[in-house]
Amino acid sequence: MLALIGRRLVNSLAILLVSTFVVFTLVALAGDPLGELRDRQPPVPDNVIAAEEARLGLDQPIPVRYLTWLTGVVQGDFGPSVKPNQNIGAELAPRVGVTLRLVTTAIVIATLLALIAGTVAALYRNRSADHLISTSAFILIALPSFWLAVLLKQGGIVLNKTANARILFTVGDVSVPAPKEFLPLMLDMAGHLILPTIVLTMIHFASWSRYQRTAVVESLSSDHVRFAVLRGLSRNRIVGAHVMRPALIPIVTVVALDLPALLSGAVITETVFQWRGMGGFLLESIANRDANAVMAWLLVAAVAVVFFNLLADIVYAVIDPRVRYGQA
Repeated sequence: MLALIGRRLVNSLAILLVSTFVVFTLVALAGDPLGELRDRQPPVPDNVIAAEEARLGLDQPIPVRYLTWLTGVVQGDFGPSVKPNQNIGAELAPRVGVTLRLVTTAIVIATLLALIAGTVAALYRNRSADHLISTSAFILIALPSFWLAVLLKQGGIVLNKTANARILFTVGDVSVPAPKEFLPLMLDMAGHLILPTIVLTMIHFASWSRYQRTAVVESLSSDHVRFAVLRGLSRNRIVGAHVMRPALIPIVTVVALDLPALLSGAVITETVFQWRGMGGFLLESIANRDANAVMAWLLVAAVAVVFFNLLADIVYAVIDPRVRYGQA
């Protein structure tokens, strides 16, 4: 087990290193961070532009800039920002916590709902429960995430106005000013999580439940399940021990691979609900053509994707002993 984790960790670090270089190159070629400064009227003196190029490292080749950036990242420095007074790491760190709170909650709830709904739909295939779950899933898959976010936000606003009270939070990730005590603060954050979490959960739960349904249907028709039926095992034991466990591998894979989609969905959701998370940071950085800030966001996203895929490999080993013992 430890050998498996060690191999996967080495592979993950290599993938992360290669991906950061490719993305750094693409971001560096995407645009000129000093384009706005160069286009100002009256023109900015050449020595000021040259000084900014030297500060941002734009006067160096891309491989040298990448090595400088990578060395700084290892030391906790994401490089200089286009804004001279902005520390990228200090600005991004609290936003990572905000987005992580939203994405983690959505992953947990969506996975649990997908497991339940997909399994029920498979066990009652071609019956009313299957038709209801499948129809609901297809409708949710067809809904754009931004439209669903706007719809829920407007619904929350209407509900609050109708009740003449704040029942649902529709703006921000925490109240302003935030409660000082721990328990009221946690309850306040949980209240702000409701609508954004519903958006991310519903979109991904729908597709994941379809994968789970297919996996359970295939598991039900396997030879080991037929043998368990012939042995006279109870239905609950067959479903729990012989159907669900093999069916978990596809859903684990899908959840790990869908993390980039979750992060992109979080960008849209945070924008609609005006959360001060990673989504707003990315959009601001792109608008300012701040290459180092964009790279900092992408690095955090890449680490999250690699980490979840590594976690998926570990879960594979827990679910399937053949993976754990290195057998085919």
